[in-house]
Amino acid sequence: MEFREETFHVSGNQTRERLDTYLAEKLTQSSRSQIQKLIKSGLVTVNGRAVRANHLVRPLEAVAVRIPRNETPDVLPESIPLDVVFEDSFLIVVNKPPGMVVHPAYGHQTGTLVNALLAHCGDLSGINDPVRPGIVHRLDMDTSGLLVAAKNDRVHRQLALQFHEKSVQREYIALVWGALRPRQGTIETYLSRSLSDRRKITVSGRGKMAVTHYRVLESFHLFSLLSLRLGTGRTHQIRVHLSHLGHPVFGDQTYGGRGRRLGGLNRAETALAVEWLEALPRQALHARTLGFVHPETGETLLFESDLPPDMAGLLDRIRKAETLFSRGSEAPRQ
Repeated sequence: MEFREETFHVSGNQTRERLDTYLAEKLTQSSRSQIQKLIKSGLVTVNGRAVRANHLVRPLEAVAVRIPRNETPDVLPESIPLDVVFEDSFLIVVNKPPGMVVHPAYGHQTGTLVNALLAHCGDLSGINDPVRPGIVHRLDMDTSGLLVAAKNDRVHRQLALQFHEKSVQREYIALVWGALRPRQGTIETYLSRSLSDRRKITVSGRGKMAVTHYRVLESFHLFSLLSLRLGTGRTHQIRVHLSHLGHPVFGDQTYGGRGRRLGGLNRAETALAVEWLEALPRQALHARTLGFVHPETGETLLFESDLPPDMAGLLDRIRKAETLFSRGSEAPRQ
């Protein structure tokens, strides 16, 4: 049997957690039970020796995993239109639309960004497992915006190092419920995968430290428009942090940004909020800015992406209604 190998170097600020839990966050294509089978079969080592699933990972340990090749599905090129912002022979920057999954996963085996990139580029880096060629970082399915992919292993490693060292410039724009106070600040918590729902991330006293910097760009009667910069790049980080503050991202079904927020609104507010939720069936989160040093040329690259039509259109409707709210009127349906 052929195997593919992956090695994970535990970060210096990693809190102690079970090995199977740690790997479940890294190997998104495998269930926790599959990971436990790999560990039990001796296909997972920590610093070169086999351990049990309940081993508590420690900072700077090296976790090596051997995964049978036959468990990895084929990923085929698909002719899917791409919004290419920049491309050369080393890397490609694309503007990902909302609703597109970055790489194949359970329930999304085709129609992903990886399928589109394979058709467009031909060759992508092979550092990742076969379902994630070229992918240096990810965006959630319903988050739009800028993403860079690598065309060879050297470029991939250099870009990944910039992300690890937090030298990459990333700014997100989000529409959230309520008025944030103060208008500028930093959110710092530990994040870990939910024990009750593996698809969700939660704030807890364990896991990985996550840091998000926010600034209010515009305030409305019901909402705030934010600029957010990442101090770390954890799964669902922005969405979880804002929900933790009590200001979930508008439209975020997973973290309380949809119907749960309608309680306590008056009739006019409820009517408009329902219309706006129907107009935007996703979280209002967009990766607007991406900047990094080109691994081959040394040039500093900085890209910006306009808000997609659905978010821009929603903001226009909110701004129009804002005048009526400020007058104390019952805003009409739009």
